[in-house]
Amino acid sequence: MELNIIEKTENPVLNRTEIDFECLYHGEATPKLLDIKSKLVALLDADKELMVVDNVQPFFGEGRAKCYAKIYDSKESLNDIETKHILEKNKEASKEEEEDQEE
Repeated sequence: MELNIIEKTENPVLNRTEIDFECLYHGEATPKLLDIKSKLVALLDADKELMVVDNVQPFFGEGRAKCYAKIYDSKESLNDIETKHILEKNKEASKEEEEDQEE
């Protein structure tokens, strides 16, 4: 999987940086959102707790997806602005949840 940053925009009104990027994954299944998030955190050297990947839109049959992520300045801004479902899909499973899924 390869990530290419298309555009990085500062949004001082909402205390965040907005990132449009492309995910290339030729010959593989569309990567999971949390895998994309981990790779983007490493690429940008960002705090995982302050980043949310908002959406991943795969192109049918092309092995690529258009993605959009946001990095907030603070945990308070993140919790005040982001909707509950976006926060849930960006949350990593806890150890207990992982054990329940394995059984």
